[in-house]
Amino acid sequence: MRFRILGPTQVVLADGREVPVGGPRLRALLALLLLDAGRVVSAERLIDGLYGEHPPRGAANALQSQVSRLRQALPAGHDPVEFHPAGYRLAVDPDDVDAYRFERLAEAGRRALADGDWPRAAAVLREALELWRGPALADAVGAAGAPAQAARLDELRLAAIEDRVEADLALGAQSALIAELRELVVAHPLRERSRGQLMRALAALGRPAEALAEFEDARHTLADQLGVDPSAELAAVHLAVLRGEEREAAEQALPSQLTTFVGREEELRRVGELLGQRRLVTLTGPGGAGKTRLAIEAAGRVDGDVRFVELAGLADGSDVPQAVLSALGLRDAGLRAPAEPGRQSTDRLVEALAERRLLLVLDNCEHVIADVARLAARLLSACPALRVLATSREPLGLAGEALCPLSGLTLPPPDASTENADDYAAVSLFVQRAADVAPDFTVTQANVDVVLRICRTLDGLPLAIELAAARLRALPVAEVAARLDDRFRLLSMGSRAASPRHRTLRAVVEWSWDLLDDAERTLARRLTVFAGGATLEAAGRVSGLPAAEFVDALSGLADKSFVELTGGRYRMLETVRAFCAERLAEAGEADQLRRAHTAYFLEFAWTASDHLRRAEQLHWLRRLDAERDNLHAALRRATAAGDAPDAAGLVAALSFYWWLRGMRGEAARLAANVLDLLGAEAPPGLSEEFALCVYNSSLAGAGHLPSLGNQRSVIRSLDRAPRQPFLLYLSGISTGPPSGGAEHVEELMRELRRLVGPDVWINALGAMGSGSALMWSGEWDRARSALTTALDGFRSTGDRWGCMITLGALGELAAWQGDPETAGAHMDEAMGLVEALGSAVDQADMLRTRGEIRLRAGDLAAARDDFAGALLLAQRSGAPEFVASARLGLAQVARLRGDLVEARRLCEEALVGGLTGWYVGEATRSEIILVLDEITEQEKAEAASRPGAPPSADGA
Repeated sequence: MRFRILGPTQVVLADGREVPVGGPRLRALLALLLLDAGRVVSAERLIDGLYGEHPPRGAANALQSQVSRLRQALPAGHDPVEFHPAGYRLAVDPDDVDAYRFERLAEAGRRALADGDWPRAAAVLREALELWRGPALADAVGAAGAPAQAARLDELRLAAIEDRVEADLALGAQSALIAELRELVVAHPLRERSRGQLMRALAALGRPAEALAEFEDARHTLADQLGVDPSAELAAVHLAVLRGEEREAAEQALPSQLTTFVGREEELRRVGELLGQRRLVTLTGPGGAGKTRLAIEAAGRVDGDVRFVELAGLADGSDVPQAVLSALGLRDAGLRAPAEPGRQSTDRLVEALAERRLLLVLDNCEHVIADVARLAARLLSACPALRVLATSREPLGLAGEALCPLSGLTLPPPDASTENADDYAAVSLFVQRAADVAPDFTVTQANVDVVLRICRTLDGLPLAIELAAARLRALPVAEVAARLDDRFRLLSMGSRAASPRHRTLRAVVEWSWDLLDDAERTLARRLTVFAGGATLEAAGRVSGLPAAEFVDALSGLADKSFVELTGGRYRMLETVRAFCAERLAEAGEADQLRRAHTAYFLEFAWTASDHLRRAEQLHWLRRLDAERDNLHAALRRATAAGDAPDAAGLVAALSFYWWLRGMRGEAARLAANVLDLLGAEAPPGLSEEFALCVYNSSLAGAGHLPSLGNQRSVIRSLDRAPRQPFLLYLSGISTGPPSGGAEHVEELMRELRRLVGPDVWINALGAMGSGSALMWSGEWDRARSALTTALDGFRSTGDRWGCMITLGALGELAAWQGDPETAGAHMDEAMGLVEALGSAVDQADMLRTRGEIRLRAGDLAAARDDFAGALLLAQRSGAPEFVASARLGLAQVARLRGDLVEARRLCEEALVGGLTGWYVGEATRSEIILVLDEITEQEKAEAASRPGAPPSADGA
């Protein structure tokens, strides 16, 4: 529990719920005990405090009754009130009492101030002052001794406020302090320290006349009320104002920061190099990317004169020259001279900077971009020693401008080890800011995945990460991650010292949104339908804007950091995308854009599927990889919307791609969802798509699925050549070849050729099926001829996958015929093709095939290496038949080495999971059972050969 007496007395549980304590006397009793938390308070002091000079009869009993009521008011299991012979003790940690915690923090802040650690002093003192909710001991004002304690605490509070103001002044926050200091001076006119701080802030802002007036007011007040002169300290401030020392000190300093600078080392180096080579450098990027902070850090490393101009507060671009004048200390016309009639602020700036060597930092230019650009162009052309470093969400657009784009901080790649996660800037920033509010927080093996999810979800944006880390004051890190779907609500508590547009995540994005024109807003909200970015063609087609309007709007969004162009793709940060998606829903366009997105990617998937069987296979694989998120998003949305033709069409179009990329598990889940939508039978016109949903679902060892019959019935059900020819391969490995051996296979292939005509790829696939059947029938010469025909066909189309599996079959055939050299040559070529394709499943298959060839040749060590590699790849890819066959190969190696215990264990493991319901799995299961029988026979033979073995029944 936490206890509060800096305001009304409160008891608060760990989850934030307040415990009602009772009436005024009960709260006064608790306050008196809390003033001496952890120590015994005498009954006499408590009676005196509660009842004053006229206690009731039986005051001790009355006190005991009040203590009993207090105990009942506190939650069960949380009774800290202890009875002692001398009185009562509240057995709580003093740090759980806000008054004690305030004093500790105030003292820590005072020490940091004395040490010159302004950022820490300001942060700690703010934390201390945030504990106050009203007058101290508000519920015990009438208790004996309480007024003196309340006065002491109030004095400590005022001192802490003045200490915090002192730190803020050192950090350059003069403008934000004026109103607060004026209130302090009015409330406490005799406190000279506050008066001196107000004078220093006014002088630093170029308002020395007001500062001197404050001194005169203080002198009169002290004389009238106390008959004394200002102290030596206040007189020294007065003298410094007269000499202009405060203004000079303020002009020399860049805004100091409350926190450490994390990451951006590469960008900091680049900005430094650019400032050495170019005269106009602009840091661009979305809101919250840390442009201002990087500009301050970079400017702080520059030798020579630097001036910082904050433009965020300007409502009108015409005020830009005056803001620069103020930052330069040239508030008065010219150089302390009267203004000439008609003289412009820009002319005065040119005169002041004509010979001056200066770096001018113009911060937050985007809302006054045209005026900033005009001013920068004029100054740079007229002042040869001037350099400008600007921060903006879009470039100034001037000739010679060097851009340094900023996005999120560095994140660990998806496949990176989590052991050194905090070596990456985004994670390091989260950890440091989290430790500010939860000092015990560190990245551990238990929470590292959650921290990574937070940083990745927030695109590594510094502001968003800092806002998320601040939530650790009240929420566990897992709860922060779980609530990021509603990130704008979660990240709504920013620094009170920040400008309003930087205080919350929503405010940051809204500021950028307000700077867009109507066409840019339309495109921005419509681009949110894309997942993983979009090509120029896709964005134009799906958005539905006229071509010329689309190009202008997209260029505007890129310039204003609403989209990023990387690798030929336009991408929105997820935070920006979430905001714009809300605008899409508000515009009532979400369903229209979903349909347009699905239609585009269905067409794209079918186009790509055709190219996957040709020489341009690798190029289209890469294109499909780039669009995978969009393709799967379109499929999920179509499924959720009940759009069966589009959902089933996407499954069909993507089937060969999924196979080539070894995406068994994800393909099975997506297909199973569509199968639920289609039902138990194929809807009219969707027979091919229905079959592909069934086959894809079956490959991951799914449960009960609709029966499609054998391969012959699938082929005969077609009334045209399949749009997805890979259906023929999937049907074969799922249901097996026709019964009756090679002759029936060839008969089926003749039927297929009559259906499809002269399709080279399908005929090559049929020849490969015939060759495989002939191999298993022992007709090796005919098998080689058929497989050679298949290989020639696949080579003529340019399909590396078809060549690879055919070469694997030819390699096996050569090994069976006792030709290991030819077998090795075929497998070497197959392994080269599988590496080019990058399919882990196919690599597992080829390693397994080569392992069997090496096993047949008697090279047990090499065979074992191949089977072990195949097992690892198959497990990663979710291919149960190859997991089983790899374990079977390892079992065969162990059996031949005489390790029957290991061989049996591997076989039994191979029988577990995913081998029922489809042909290849059942075939593998049969092989395992045969090998187990062989192991059993060997075990019997070994047992019989051991000395002392009992005679067999046959020899009895």
